[in-house]
Amino acid sequence: MKIGIPKEIKNNEFRVAITPRGVEKLISHGHEVYVEKNAGINSNFSDNEYKNAGAKILDDNISIFNISDLILKVKEPIEKEYKLIKENQIVFTYFHFASHRPLLDAMIENKSICIAYETVEDDNGSLPLLTPMSEVAGRMATQEGAKYLEKPMGGRGILLGGVTGVEAANVLIIGGGISGTEAAKMAVGLQANVTILDTSEKRLDELSVLFDNKINCLISTKETIETEAKKADLIIGAVLIVGAKAPKLISRELLKSLKPGCVMVDIAIDQGGCFETSSPTTHEDPVFTIDNVVHYCVANMPGAVPFTSTLALTNKTLPYLIEIANEGWDNASKNNNEIKTGVNIVKGKVVNENVSKAFNVDYFDLDSII
Repeated sequence: MKIGIPKEIKNNEFRVAITPRGVEKLISHGHEVYVEKNAGINSNFSDNEYKNAGAKILDDNISIFNISDLILKVKEPIEKEYKLIKENQIVFTYFHFASHRPLLDAMIENKSICIAYETVEDDNGSLPLLTPMSEVAGRMATQEGAKYLEKPMGGRGILLGGVTGVEAANVLIIGGGISGTEAAKMAVGLQANVTILDTSEKRLDELSVLFDNKINCLISTKETIETEAKKADLIIGAVLIVGAKAPKLISRELLKSLKPGCVMVDIAIDQGGCFETSSPTTHEDPVFTIDNVVHYCVANMPGAVPFTSTLALTNKTLPYLIEIANEGWDNASKNNNEIKTGVNIVKGKVVNENVSKAFNVDYFDLDSII
């Protein structure tokens, strides 16, 4: 199979979809790999490293899309790329369709095969291809939140961990999944006062054990969210419903009751955001303020640490990529249910139920197509 790696062109997206070592593995399975010039430069991987691994370097993304059977990316295609994607071409990337109707419509129209990292699900209900970037985003959420709590950045002017004789900041994390857990690890490490809310009592028990009862673990309800948000200096939204829009858990009205200079970091912004006032931002212009509350809503947080992120992503995606390339997307989907759960759109038909519900479009059973 001919596999193409275009350079990411989303605002301040510095990751690349695969490392040179990953290319080497694909070549060893008999596949051809084409990498756009300078695609890996911001992740500290040179064109020569890709050449030495066996890839062919092409000058532009048009050439990459034209020659490839499978396009491997990090982030969803943006508008400039929509028309480059061909009928029956496989696109393997983070799509997050539920937050962006124009993207969904474009992929339906071009009749490509869209396999989304974020909906690949294993037998335990875990999301193996979302996990590495969720870990990065969770850790960054605390890191960025701490920065924007500084007064020159518009925050309350409070040190997350406090100092001797001065109380630490209160950190509220809504959602106890991968991102929320990693955010909590960083916050606890900085000696903040941490509260996690989750709808699962079982998960809260696990978190209590994990953190040796050093954090507050509460059932997430409308009432507990409101009560704990009013106490918080930093609020991190880390909720996820696979393939669906995130629920709005902090209302515009509630902002007026939060501490002035409170910071809210919305990790769920890729899925539409879990705060009513959230709107996607970029690393170039990461924050905005409403009612004296600082909002950090960068939609590609891991893109700021591309070396770490690219390595972590390739470690997880490569086995699936090899299977898809070796067998074809249809046979791979028949033989591996995890890959099947990642298939969102096939030749103009939406085959992921949550994506279809997000915009009330027709849903088709994948088994009836392959």
